Amino acid sequence: MEPASAARAGDATPSSSTMFGGASSGVVDHRLVASMGGPSGVLTSTIIAKAANKSMDELSNPAYSAAKVAYQGVPGAYSEVAARKSCPDFDPLPCDQFEVAFQALSQWMSERAVLPIENSLGGSIHAVYDLLIRYRLHIIGEVSLQINHCLVALPGTAKGDLKRVMSHPQALAQCDGYLRRMGVVKEAVDDTAGAAQIVARQGLQGVGAICSRRAAELYGLDVLEEGIQDVKDNITRFIVLSRDPLVTSESDTRNYKTSIVFSLQPGPGQLFKALSVFALRDIDLAKVESRPMRTNPIVQIPTTDGAGVSRQNFNYLFYVDFIGSLMEVKCQNALRHLQETAPFLRVLGSYPMDMELGTISSDDHGLQAMGDN
Repeated sequence: MEPASAARAGDATPSSSTMFGGASSGVVDHRLVASMGGPSGVLTSTIIAKAANKSMDELSNPAYSAAKVAYQGVPGAYSEVAARKSCPDFDPLPCDQFEVAFQALSQWMSERAVLPIENSLGGSIHAVYDLLIRYRLHIIGEVSLQINHCLVALPGTAKGDLKRVMSHPQALAQCDGYLRRMGVVKEAVDDTAGAAQIVARQGLQGVGAICSRRAAELYGLDVLEEGIQDVKDNITRFIVLSRDPLVTSESDTRNYKTSIVFSLQPGPGQLFKALSVFALRDIDLAKVESRPMRTNPIVQIPTTDGAGVSRQNFNYLFYVDFIGSLMEVKCQNALRHLQETAPFLRVLGSYPMDMELGTISSDDHGLQAMGDN
């Protein structure tokens, strides 16, 4: 690790040709990007239309295509509520997979995409982290919801009549203690609102679903009990994606967060060196997440005992959120410093922070009313 004085000595105001300029908004090791191969398989417009449950005529209609926000799930999903909260002027576009939402935005079927990134109980949504690397999209915002899980079933069903309960795997895990006390069989499906939709459309007797109150109302189901999650403080954070980075100005007084991803050279102390570029400049870290590389997953680590025998280890990408904007010189210099040792570095986005973390409920009545059309 180089001395702090040496690190700060190079912290000068950057010139106009900065590494954050242009549409790419980041620094990329092109060899690494090439080895990743980009998105795994191109989803055509026809496939997106099918996954979004829309016709090609609807998707090709300019009136329909304008101002859409893609989300994973069906109407009534928590992601739909997050999409409406963060993009109130956009019409929701439901997609049956995370990757379909990424593709819808990449192929101009929508102007925004809203995806869950982490939950206070279940942790990070790893599939979304992996997709952030594979698609060149930009985080331009974040939004959070206080999750209120409800046990729902067909009208007239009693709680004791239930033999099986279906929902998204994370929702089932968040209500595990409650469901074990009920003695029911748990069944995983793609999303919480989708579980309610299945129960309603197939008329499943003796089968319940875990979803939001809004989803129960949309599909005509009774709410048997609400707030059934094992830990009541249950917050999900979502990110807002765009094809272009957010352009900020020096007059913007909002608090900002910046998300980056980088790799490390093999050897001891490399993560310490990488993170210390932020500590040296009093930049607060909000989150650190590591994910094994899908390509080149094994790295050779040389030993220091003189035996000349190397060991193998997983090769990781590190995702870091830090407090600050790319307009701040100290943040730019921190990334310049990190670039000296990181073989790969990309800025995923610099965006306003959600200053009301979890204060909006997933069953907010104002948001419900917006989705009833």
